[in-house]
Amino acid sequence: MRRRDFITLLGGAAAAWPVTARAQPAAMPVVGFLSSRSPGESSSVIAAFRQGLGQTGYFEGKNVAIEYRWGEGQYDRLPVLAAELVGRNVTLIVATGGEPSAFAAKAATQTIPIVFTAGGDPVKLGLVTSLNRPGGNATGVSFFFTLLGPKRLELLRELVPKAAVFAILVNPNNPTVTNDAQAVQAAAHSAGLQLIIVDAATERGLEAAFASLIERRVEGLIIGDDPFLISQRNQVVALAARHALPTAYFSREFAESGGLISYGTSIANGYRQVGN
Repeated sequence: MRRRDFITLLGGAAAAWPVTARAQPAAMPVVGFLSSRSPGESSSVIAAFRQGLGQTGYFEGKNVAIEYRWGEGQYDRLPVLAAELVGRNVTLIVATGGEPSAFAAKAATQTIPIVFTAGGDPVKLGLVTSLNRPGGNATGVSFFFTLLGPKRLELLRELVPKAAVFAILVNPNNPTVTNDAQAVQAAAHSAGLQLIIVDAATERGLEAAFASLIERRVEGLIIGDDPFLISQRNQVVALAARHALPTAYFSREFAESGGLISYGTSIANGYRQVGN
């Protein structure tokens, strides 16, 4: 081999070395999945989320890993769980199960991307600066349940047209509770109806809340948007049936559990969009 040929070959080999190094497989991205709900009652939304991931070519255990953290209805646990995911240095945080998860994730990091689900208006809640340009490190999907509260009252009135006393059941620990209650309160006032606001944040609190509703002769009930309440939907539906109290819910999951009527956006579709 002539010297010039050797130098040409050596140069070609040297040029190929970085290409070979760059071709090494990248580390599998890790998605941190933070939820205020519990795993046992989230199988349908997890399936929808995975379907959304799959539509973009990502499959759990194959080319993406998912670290799950569950608040199990205890919102005070979420900041610690969010900090764990940040410490794990995940690629992205999916904050689901309503605003408590989103706020915990936002408080934990200003750099890791966050995709959240929210029941209320994310701009009014301060999660993003605008719908068109969210800004910061967070974006997501909103179900706008708050806007639909008055519609649930309207549908419930059609079912019990002679009723004059209604109530809304809310979780006082949820940051959207004021907006939910005010929207329904305004609709009730316009229709000349009485609306009672009742709180429940625990399983025992649900029993006490329904006892109070019956004592105050409530004739129709609206369930406010809340992850804890949806996680306890079987108990809520059973209590409404036991007391023969017509009840309108914000998610079809309640109706599928035997509830009277639901009206709201599709939670499953929202989780699928989050996956995308």
